[in-house]
Amino acid sequence: MSRIPLVGLPADRKQIGLHPFHAVGEKYLRAVIDGAGALPLVVPALSDALSLPELLERLDGILLTGSPSNIEPHHYSDEPSYEGNQHDPHRDAVNLPLIGMAIEMNVPVLAICRGFQEVNVALGGALHQKVQEVEGLADHREDKSLPVEQQYAPVHPVRLAEGSLLAQIAGGPEAMVNSLHGQGVARLGHGLIAEAWAPDGLVEAVRLDRDDRFLFAVQWHPEWQVTHNPFYLGLFRAFGTVCRERANQRKY
Repeated sequence: MSRIPLVGLPADRKQIGLHPFHAVGEKYLRAVIDGAGALPLVVPALSDALSLPELLERLDGILLTGSPSNIEPHHYSDEPSYEGNQHDPHRDAVNLPLIGMAIEMNVPVLAICRGFQEVNVALGGALHQKVQEVEGLADHREDKSLPVEQQYAPVHPVRLAEGSLLAQIAGGPEAMVNSLHGQGVARLGHGLIAEAWAPDGLVEAVRLDRDDRFLFAVQWHPEWQVTHNPFYLGLFRAFGTVCRERANQRKY
């Protein structure tokens, strides 16, 4: 009998009132359940209390989610952060080392938005802190004055690498995606291959250049209403398949 895989979702650390909380957006939890057919497990942002190798031994996949916060720039650059840039150093302290360990231990990884940027930084890449201020690049941020359904609606096409997983899912060389990010890839991390590009040339998806590992990261938000979008759903199903394979191979 096929086992239901267990997917870990590292949390954001948020201050609510007088106390810190560890939180994951419901849309990501639902996407793991409805899209990947897996059980979600929220992983707290407690780097000093977690044994990451022991955690990974018990997981069949990792989903790195989007977040309002950005990675602290000292992880990839000597430039200062800008005023008002929201950070979550507790999440950075868990996710950045977790990515390399997951690769080493052959735990499948799917990464979204901030998670996409974490993958790039963890593997030695760099980011633009403000994509909209880079010459030749477009403004990829959402209009926050619009209803949430419009903010997450597809707004631009991405060109997909020929023969890639995304091209197979889309059934062609292009797909429409949403866009809700202010930062983006300035330099690709080691061992990553670009799999999709926005019309302005910004990298929108990457994979690890190893056939024996599943690490896939996208800049857009495929978790949004995942069961209503065949392209988004296809990516989560592919992730769920490799997680299920790992679950069925584990002895405990």
